[in-house]
Amino acid sequence: MAKKKQPPVKKTTEKIQPQDKQKQTEQSAVTFAFGRANYRLLLIGLAFIVVGFLLMIGGGSDDPNVFSDKIFSFRRMTLAPILILAGYVIEIFAIMKKPQD
Repeated sequence: MAKKKQPPVKKTTEKIQPQDKQKQTEQSAVTFAFGRANYRLLLIGLAFIVVGFLLMIGGGSDDPNVFSDKIFSFRRMTLAPILILAGYVIEIFAIMKKPQD
């Protein structure tokens, strides 16, 4: 098998002007992955998740030999998991939503 010769790589020694550097930094500073609405939705979703976990706290018994029915309340068994799942759905939506230009 014959190897093809590749042309030599030319090295450029051009100096970058200060104006070019300024344009590059302006362009790179403006491009964000998320828009303002995305960050707002991310914070709302995080708040839902935190509130859901806070609603699950408690309900235990001080004495390990005594059973407490408080752990089976509507708040801990239904409301808190729904809030947590809603928070995760909001987070996914916030990530997938295209930012407005």
